[in-house]
Amino acid sequence: DNRRFAGEDLKAGSPALRAGKIVRPADLGLIASLGIAEVPVQRRLRVAFFSTGDELRSIGQALDEGSVYDSNRYTIYGMLQRLGCDIIDMGIVRDDPAALEEALRSACENADAIVTSGGVSVGAADYTKQIMARLGDVTFWKIGMRPGRPLAFGRINSNGRSAFLFGLPGNPVAVMVSFYFFARAALLRMMGADAPLPLLRARSQGAIRKKPGRTEYQRGILTHGDDGAPQVRITGSQGSGILRSMSEANCMVVLHDEQGSVAAGEMVDVLMFEGLI
Repeated sequence: DNRRFAGEDLKAGSPALRAGKIVRPADLGLIASLGIAEVPVQRRLRVAFFSTGDELRSIGQALDEGSVYDSNRYTIYGMLQRLGCDIIDMGIVRDDPAALEEALRSACENADAIVTSGGVSVGAADYTKQIMARLGDVTFWKIGMRPGRPLAFGRINSNGRSAFLFGLPGNPVAVMVSFYFFARAALLRMMGADAPLPLLRARSQGAIRKKPGRTEYQRGILTHGDDGAPQVRITGSQGSGILRSMSEANCMVVLHDEQGSVAAGEMVDVLMFEGLI
């Protein structure tokens, strides 16, 4: 039977797409099937970002003693691009209060939101908190998660413009974790979108150590056991500077605030990287 009944795809009077939905290929086809050439959408969010630190070097520069290549700017660029943001790359800002304030003012005057990496931990050269307080407000400075505990959020103002500031940690893994589990949702909401992260359940292949009192995100590799059920193992050492572990992993094991250590065979929550990274 090749008949197609009127209203079987979309009933008269029912919404085709609801506000806040990210437009994907199927949605484009649905809009076209209704003969609609244009629909109102939220404009792309303009996001400025930069790294801080005298020890950082850009790719192509020589490394002298005590310096490292700036990997965070590239991961932040990729994550912002996947969200569909318009991106302003402001490079590396040195550990100097005047230079940092100038960069924040410029970013504020040209973007809706600002993402920085480094400069938010407790240290003599970490000026971000002081300058945020001078230019606007610091909503919070630390969060109960690992990695990513030193995470700053607030709003700054400059010459009649304002922008939200997400001050991410300097360690490479902490940058990605704090972006995905905090900044991502906020940036999407600023664009009018609602895209919650779905968690799956999987069996832990080994024991995982954890103390109750904070949420932990451990890099994992999800496979399927002989019985077809999903199982997950962590990638090894979970240091916040081990970026290789993020590259090897295909998921994040989410250990909630109230959880303690996990025994082998216990079920845990897992967030898949597919579609996220």
